[in-house]
Amino acid sequence: MAKLSMIARETKRAKLVAKYAAKRAELKKIISNPDTDFSARMDAVDALNKLPRDGAAVRQQNRCRLTGRPHGVYRKFGVSRNVLRRLAMNGDVPGLRKASW
Repeated sequence: MAKLSMIARETKRAKLVAKYAAKRAELKKIISNPDTDFSARMDAVDALNKLPRDGAAVRQQNRCRLTGRPHGVYRKFGVSRNVLRRLAMNGDVPGLRKASW
């Protein structure tokens, strides 16, 4: 089980990403537009740098929904490899079974 503070930090990051997503997209659109003049581009870069770092989507970490483990998380199931194996062995994941050949 992951520390509760780490799980809380990830939920805080998710809220910040949702809050600043539109603003970040607007600023990045201005920056990437080749027709934008230099001063407007630099103003957009400064505004982007002033936004909170945790508002960037790349800072989010995929975590297991059951244990909070940050590594080895399968996107399709939303759980870590350890939990997925346990669930598969118990038959709790429909259509998933241990490979045998």
